[in-house]
Amino acid sequence: MSVFFSSPTPKLVVSLDGAVATVSIDNPAKRNALDLDMWKTLPTIVAALDRDERVHVIVLRGAGRNAFASGADIAEFETARADAAGGRLYEAANEAAFRAVAHCSKPVIAMIRSFCLGGGFGLALACDLRVASDNAEFGIPAARLGIGYPPGAMRLVTAAVGGPAARDLFYTARRIGAQEAERLGIVQRVFADEALEAETLSLAQDIARNAPLTIRAAKAAINDALGIVRPGADPVALADACFDSADAVEGRKAFLEKRAPVFTGR
Repeated sequence: MSVFFSSPTPKLVVSLDGAVATVSIDNPAKRNALDLDMWKTLPTIVAALDRDERVHVIVLRGAGRNAFASGADIAEFETARADAAGGRLYEAANEAAFRAVAHCSKPVIAMIRSFCLGGGFGLALACDLRVASDNAEFGIPAARLGIGYPPGAMRLVTAAVGGPAARDLFYTARRIGAQEAERLGIVQRVFADEALEAETLSLAQDIARNAPLTIRAAKAAINDALGIVRPGADPVALADACFDSADAVEGRKAFLEKRAPVFTGR
């Protein structure tokens, strides 16, 4: 795996392994809490990866063996979020980051170990799939901090877990473990901590081998069904484009020739 994209902040590190790009949250002194600069930078990184034809799948994770993300940096509550005006600007940066991940045309997988809290939880819920270690903890403590949660981010939470579970998590501000998160549909797969990285990469590579145009069309259609609408993304047109693609020809040939297809995204 090699670093191939110069991130605007050292706290978000981007690397590439084949067709899988990884964005690592690297703020270990604060359990990978995200500060305002990180929130503002994430959409730029995601947009660059979305444009890069080498990238078929994106993995979002905490660096090393650290937590996924313990939330927003509490130290900024007394500065950037000290009043309503500052709070709104901060929430706008949060929502822009969530939206960038949710609207990315490529699949984004959250690889979660240890803490996945607050804004970190919201960021994970903006991803297409969530894979967790058995020691992961999830929670949204907004009700214990007296802060509002952005409506756009709330839409992502509700789309992922449904209304009753969203109410439970927000009203109680309780933390849940990986097993309950899996039962609620928050995470799709749970692995022992030592197996998490290999299993996540295997999943990402499996997806990356499939037809990119088909996955792009599927993501647009699923998001449309969930009310997560990306401006300019027409699910019907994207599905129609698959039928006229070179990948559709390759898929049919590979099936008849009984071999694995090699898709190019064209």
